[in-house]
Amino acid sequence: MHEVSLGWQTDLAILRHTGSTIEDHDDHLVVRSPHNPEFHWGNCIFVTDESLVDDAPRWVDAFHLAFPEATWVAIGLTRMPADRNAWAEQGMFPELDDVLSVDRLPLQTPLAPEYTARRLDGTDWEHSVLRAIQENKRTAEYEPRAHERFVRAQIQTRRALCDRGDAAFFGAFAGDALVAELGIVRCGSIARYQSVDTDVDHRRRGLAAHLLGLAARWAGERGCRQWVIVTGATNPAGRLYRRLGFQPGTGIVQAYRPPVFEPSDPLAQPD
Repeated sequence: MHEVSLGWQTDLAILRHTGSTIEDHDDHLVVRSPHNPEFHWGNCIFVTDESLVDDAPRWVDAFHLAFPEATWVAIGLTRMPADRNAWAEQGMFPELDDVLSVDRLPLQTPLAPEYTARRLDGTDWEHSVLRAIQENKRTAEYEPRAHERFVRAQIQTRRALCDRGDAAFFGAFAGDALVAELGIVRCGSIARYQSVDTDVDHRRRGLAAHLLGLAARWAGERGCRQWVIVTGATNPAGRLYRRLGFQPGTGIVQAYRPPVFEPSDPLAQPD
């Protein structure tokens, strides 16, 4: 296996945990997730030869060869391309994600008194599904039927990880309503955060920070000694993570072209 960044290292470890396959093709990896065919970053390629990153047509062709029926293109890169025009000609605009880590327990912050927090269990998982569906209705980012299939398969995978003790997901609740959530997955001695998300109406109340601490302690009690989180380089959440002790390392680059989706299509329009 090629040397990869901490972000990719944990990405690939989680994919293996969930039953995805990873094929090494010398200058790139092909990841397949037959249990969730709608998972775009579980059915993708990772370019491992840094000298070939600028050859956008090569990698778009490689993706289509690996996934001839895919309506999206998802390609991980080891660095930001020097020639972004070549990628733009393919309808793709590579984006940098920051990879932050800390080798001591992140700071634990108090929970605002009007909320409760706990590990997700039982019917909480269906609330997590409905949150994701509702958010997609708000943004109209993905075709709703395909997105719901993806979300339900993803939740099934997460529940299996939790049942095996490889992961835990935590939520903050306003009354009975799930309003913020995140997960953490054990990758050997490294813990990788997943899907940090807070409802729009409940942001800036410290919910994510509190859940980050809960998840960190769960992983620390199970032998993890390093905590990793990945976020968009322009995401304001990066400032929060730094305040909790996370430090930036080598980032990762994603080149993505989503499926064509016209929200005004009456067959595709969310209810």
